[in-house]
Amino acid sequence: MSRSIAVIVLAAGEGSRFRQVAGADKDKLLADCTGRDGAVRSVIEQVLVNLPADLDKRLLVATEARPQAMRMAQAYGCDVVSIESTGMGDSIAAGVAACTDADGWLIVLGDMPFILSSTIERVVAAIADDAVSVPVQDGEFGHPVGFGRSFGLGLQGLSGDRGARPLFKQGRVVEIAVDDPGVLWDIDVPEALVFASS
Repeated sequence: MSRSIAVIVLAAGEGSRFRQVAGADKDKLLADCTGRDGAVRSVIEQVLVNLPADLDKRLLVATEARPQAMRMAQAYGCDVVSIESTGMGDSIAAGVAACTDADGWLIVLGDMPFILSSTIERVVAAIADDAVSVPVQDGEFGHPVGFGRSFGLGLQGLSGDRGARPLFKQGRVVEIAVDDPGVLWDIDVPEALVFASS
């Protein structure tokens, strides 16, 4: 059975904590970052490189203030959804609305460059119509998160800064135990650009 899972990369957030430290003109998604493979790429490119090749329905949700991230995403086969809001809920809703025919949606944060492709594949494999699939590292929910088809309307109804966590109550939550600190590692400050496995 072939399923069509849409990947939605969220890249609309302003990254204000990062800018407070690095400078107002510094976009964390464009900052150089050494991936777990040792290659130096921008944060957003690391995220795109980590997406498994068989996930070919890809969208990047961003504001017009991120033309470089948009071009990068297009180079990696993503369609771009442009929104005016920087809220996570608005971003998820816009991404899902752009591909309502998918069998499920994988929500990927554009500032989490250290997630292993194998982890992403496991989360996608666990997506079911009535289920949310989420990686768990050391007892903590991480990213990316997969949502089955029954969550479509709920995802499209999100707004503002709130993410999709409240929807976990509306179906089964499939916890995927992983040994991948990358699922909890987002880039909030410049020091986080270097992955340190503890």
